[in-house]
Amino acid sequence: MPQPTLSFGRSALFDIPDDITYLNAASLSPIPRVVRDAGEQGLQRKVAPWNFTRASFYDIVEAARAEAAALIGAQPGDIAIVGSASYGIATAARNLKVPAGSVVLTIAEEHPSPVYVWIRLAAEGGATHEEVPRPADHDWTSAILARLADRALPPVGLLSLTPLHWNDGALLDLVAIRAAADVVGAMLVVDGTQSIGVQPFSVQNVRPDFLVFPTYKWLLGPYGLAFLYADPQRQSGIPLEEHTFSRIGADTISNHYERELEFMDGARRYDMGERSNFITLPMGIAGIKLLRSAGAAQIAAYLAPLTDRLAEGAAALGFASPPRERRAAHLIGLRKPGFDSGAAATALAQQQIHVSARNGAIRVAPHVYNDAADIERFLEALARLV
Repeated sequence: MPQPTLSFGRSALFDIPDDITYLNAASLSPIPRVVRDAGEQGLQRKVAPWNFTRASFYDIVEAARAEAAALIGAQPGDIAIVGSASYGIATAARNLKVPAGSVVLTIAEEHPSPVYVWIRLAAEGGATHEEVPRPADHDWTSAILARLADRALPPVGLLSLTPLHWNDGALLDLVAIRAAADVVGAMLVVDGTQSIGVQPFSVQNVRPDFLVFPTYKWLLGPYGLAFLYADPQRQSGIPLEEHTFSRIGADTISNHYERELEFMDGARRYDMGERSNFITLPMGIAGIKLLRSAGAAQIAAYLAPLTDRLAEGAAALGFASPPRERRAAHLIGLRKPGFDSGAAATALAQQQIHVSARNGAIRVAPHVYNDAADIERFLEALARLV
């Protein structure tokens, strides 16, 4: 069967009813038909396990690695298969030593999941966890660079950041931040949950020590699957789990299981146990292939006018959002003093318009299946609420 190519707007790729306006990819994306079909085919394979061979546990794993690597300009061997963004962050935390007396830096109002482990490890290791306050002008990059350069404060040992703020889409220039981190000897861990696949990203430019991204949001894939990039200099660490399948020679075992202590090359040592999921891995591969048929730059170019119109229409109703030059193309947070975003999201859902409420903002996150009519329907409903 030929690989389908991505089309923009309402299309036969998705089973989205005409009366549904779904603008909530930042929470959970609908699954395209090709991804659903891949999962169903995987389920059928498990129905007949007598057809599996040893290679069945490796071929699909390596195919998934290759697709994930292509999204970020990495090599397949730089990719580990994990179960979630928090699993990847925990793996990074296990293998990065934050110096005592230094600071682990995150940004204010960050999602708690990639932050908890740093709070604990900082306390255990004599370091401090610190959050950069939200800048009034949405310029997170300048705020972070200023903190890195401030010699009057404890030095920053590690930054755990995202390419954009998950609440409102305000951008961080990770290339500039990485360069400044190098000056002070700080490490960089990146959670790409809200960006990989729909916003261009290159590990060659950003040079993260670790980068993690799950598939169930922007990558149009299943829940419970994520990919962890490890810089080549970070590929000799200790995994969270100890299992046979990432050890040298495990792919050729047919009878005798030895106590092999050496890992396969690259980031494979960080793979989670039971990574050869015959349902979710084909779904993840299919979703990434569909997105890659257009590419992140083209997807961002399609979505930018939609979020620009959201910003313009919401501003006329008194809502503020990050300015265009500091905002991602695919996610926008709308704030208005005294406006109850949680109640608004509930009221909109009752009209089959689906968005999120996050830290006082109405978060609107269109994807490739949305079009201008979806944006106008949302703005009209928002105007009625106001």
